[in-house]
Amino acid sequence: MAGAAIGGQMRDQDGSARRIDEIGSAFARHLGARVVLAGPDEVIFEMVVTQALANNNNVLHGGAIMGLADNAGGTGTLLNIPRARATTTIESKTNFLRPIRVGDVARATATPLHRGRTTQVWQSVVTRGDGKVAAIVTQTQMVMEWQE
Repeated sequence: MAGAAIGGQMRDQDGSARRIDEIGSAFARHLGARVVLAGPDEVIFEMVVTQALANNNNVLHGGAIMGLADNAGGTGTLLNIPRARATTTIESKTNFLRPIRVGDVARATATPLHRGRTTQVWQSVVTRGDGKVAAIVTQTQMVMEWQE
């Protein structure tokens, strides 16, 4: 996988260097999600399922699953656009297939389905510690100019 890195530093599609700890949002850190691998062709985030992220059935809340996957797909998009551009999710669809229990680890592996100039579509397969698929999230990212 060209441009990917595990820890340390990686290169975006345009060749510019970016530290792995620069990747991911404050919300991802709030969830406890951490980048395992990041590159323009694949992004992997992991998150320990804590009681704070659980629903009343003591399994990972669907919103937390979606948050994990959204961060993975959004990160993938960021790694495929110039730094002067930004991205936001404009559509997301989730299929919940199996529960992930408190104490287990959720892993979102995001890969691109479409990388266009104005939109990108990423699919995240969320697995649990035993490797079984717990959810599949497909999201559309809009690429835009952003001024703070």
